Parts: sequence; C-alpha cells; structure tokens
Amino acid sequence: MLDTEITKENLNKLVVTFYTKVLKDEKISPFFIEKLGKDMKSEPWQKHITLLTNFWYTISHGRGEYNGSPFAPHLQISGLNQEAFQTWLKLFFSTVEKIYVEDIANKFKERSSIIASNFMRNLGI
Repeated sequence: MLDTEITKENLNKLVVTFYTKVLKDEKISPFFIEKLGKDMKSEPWQKHITLLTNFWYTISHGRGEYNGSPFAPHLQISGLNQEAFQTWLKLFFSTVEKIYVEDIANKFKERSSIIASNFMRNLGI
C-alpha cells in the first residue's frame, strides 16, 4: 500500500530504498562509493541516510532538522555530468512512485527536478 502522508519513517524508507538502487547502478554508484563506501551500514552511509532523511523532511514540511547546504558537497565531486543527474532522477522517480501515492510522488519529482536543474546550472553542466 502506498503512503498517503510524508513521515520521517517513510522518508527514511525512501532514502534507503533509493540508495540501494544507486549502489547497483554502474553509472552513478562510483560517485557514492568513492565518498561513502559500498556498505550502507557503515557510519558514513548512516550519517548520509540521516542527513538526506532530514533534508527531504525539511523540504516537504517547510521546517525540520536539516540546515545545511545541499549544493556544497557536489562541488567536491569530479566527473558529474548531465547523464549522472538524469540517472539519479530516474532512480529517484521510480523510488517515490513505489512509496507514495501519485500526488505526493509528483511533488517529490517536481522538487527533485528543480534541485537537479539548479545543481547542474551551478556546476556549469
């Protein structure tokens, strides 16, 4: 059954499910493995999962525990290109569709597309 509201619990499920897919994708997994390793149970991954859960909670509720700069870490990643962002979006879209009802999934798709577009523009790609 698809979730009809956004909670920390289902956001955590979204983030874990999404990054499980990411680590299986040959195009974008190297970016994450280089920074975080292959084991999602490791401390770096657990911190990343918590950070992203808080990020999406703050984005979706207009308040929350996230107060960082989501763009800054991307400046330190070499080799990012449009294909990497498109792959990221494809995997993210398919994940939100499996977790949330259509109207919530569409809000996540819209917001993530805006974020990806801004990141690409700011990275000059």
